[in-house]
Amino acid sequence: MATATLPSDTIAGLAALIRRRQVSPVEITRMVLDRIAAVDRRLNSFITVCADEAIQAARAAASEIARGRYRGPLHGVPVSVKDLMAMRGHRLTGGSKILADHVPDFDATVVARLREAGTVIVGKTNLHEFAYGVTNNNVHYGPVRNPWDTSRIPGGSSGGSAVAVAAGLGAGTLGSDTGGSVRIPAALCGLVGLKVTYGRVSRHGVLPLSWSLDTVGPLAWTAEDAAILLRAIAGADPRDPSSSDAPVPDYQGGLRGGIRGLRVGRPRQYMFDLVDSEVAAAVEEAIGVLRSLGAEVEEVSTPWLDDAISAAAAIVHAEAAAYHLAWLRTRPQDYGDEVRERLLVGTSLPAVAYVQAQRTRSLLIAQMEVVWRAVDVLVAPTTPAPAARIGDATVPVNGREMDVRTTFIRCTYPVNFLGLPSISVPCGFTRAGLPVAFQIIGRPFAEDVLLRAAHAYQQQTDWHVRRPPLA
Repeated sequence: MATATLPSDTIAGLAALIRRRQVSPVEITRMVLDRIAAVDRRLNSFITVCADEAIQAARAAASEIARGRYRGPLHGVPVSVKDLMAMRGHRLTGGSKILADHVPDFDATVVARLREAGTVIVGKTNLHEFAYGVTNNNVHYGPVRNPWDTSRIPGGSSGGSAVAVAAGLGAGTLGSDTGGSVRIPAALCGLVGLKVTYGRVSRHGVLPLSWSLDTVGPLAWTAEDAAILLRAIAGADPRDPSSSDAPVPDYQGGLRGGIRGLRVGRPRQYMFDLVDSEVAAAVEEAIGVLRSLGAEVEEVSTPWLDDAISAAAAIVHAEAAAYHLAWLRTRPQDYGDEVRERLLVGTSLPAVAYVQAQRTRSLLIAQMEVVWRAVDVLVAPTTPAPAARIGDATVPVNGREMDVRTTFIRCTYPVNFLGLPSISVPCGFTRAGLPVAFQIIGRPFAEDVLLRAAHAYQQQTDWHVRRPPLA
């Protein structure tokens, strides 16, 4: 079934056309819904499509814009949200059988803020069950397939969100990132994915995986689009005590300052160990582009990053088990085997292990402060390997078969553990045509710096304008 081609598949591009009234939000929304109907049966990126409500929102946006009440660059733009986020009147499944029929009567704060910005929410995307995995092989709602190669995973847990954008089923989306769940699927699907500072975005109405690590962030084709989405959803929320009241900058307006003089650190240890040779080559080339733009690149010592993985795992295991304890006692059979086993590990974790992990966290944050005296950002691979095949337990890395989950969280998990922001940016393709990405990691609440650096890189490269070979 042929579908009409969107006049632009970026938020910024659509916003310019909508504001000049060259296209209607209703026209754009119908195109997106038609494309979902035509191609998503092959990709399985959505759990719920909100077609009727989306058309109503598009009509309301068109009416407001015609009356001169333009709300900004998200007004009338079709987006999606991960089905971990409450959306009034629609199922909130968490990708699980446990909540298959759960319909909240309120919006998560991020959903409410998208509505306030005038967006058109076309649906809720598929995910790894309860966000507890990296493959998006969901036993309840089916696996999500990568549009660059449908035999491969999109990454997780926000795999449906990434595929929705990469396949042209909306111009932007929201995912969650506890150990890499925004950045991993962004990397494997060729998108920009922004993991925000812990507390930068409210999590009210978002099903938790790990209270002290969870974040909500945008996925889109460009750093500019991510900036637009972040500006809409960031900021304090009295319903989320962990949210920060730090000022919210004009992220989009700050993109064009360039990066001359930016001090870029390349971690000497850990981040570049056990990395596929094609991935490593693309990341080194990306570092070269940053250097050509005036960044000052130097190696930094971070031998202690290895300690972050086991400590972060202890925290996630314990906090996830605490949230799921009642269901584990009453409905254990309704979890997928993989997620149930992972949750049960958390129920048997000694309290001392959790306390020691939190102590380790404080020590490593202090170690990181030393690094920040020398550099402004760190640059590293987002994932050590390109997308694995669906169903495979291992992924090849330079001739070695490595565990899929351990491999894909290797470079992202420490960032969550330290509460830092990080942006994944596409930087190439393998010989097999699979996307490769690098991440830029910054100080707390330095999302503006990360977005500016990513934007500068994208102005010099064309990886972000390439699209999957999906009809």
